[in-house]
Amino acid sequence: MKEKEIEAYLRTRISSFGGRAYKFISPGNDGVPDRLVCLPGGRAVFAELKAPGGKLRPLQSAQIRRLQDLGFPVLVIDSKAQVDELIESLGGEKP
Repeated sequence: MKEKEIEAYLRTRISSFGGRAYKFISPGNDGVPDRLVCLPGGRAVFAELKAPGGKLRPLQSAQIRRLQDLGFPVLVIDSKAQVDELIESLGGEKP
């Protein structure tokens, strides 16, 4: 399975849950997570998508730590099952 397939699945599942999964691009800040997930109730989570078994680059790890140090949750997701776990943890249903 490719990263883009997992990313598309995330967008679809988050949308069906009533949220948005915006592509997050920050010029001059390489390594930021792929998606800013905005959820009902004013919740936000950053998501870095990887192909199954994919590893973070050192710059990605550093950017994730910076966001976490600011108090933001950041998830590294490498499977559709992890997307489903995220939705279930938020009170959503299984697909």
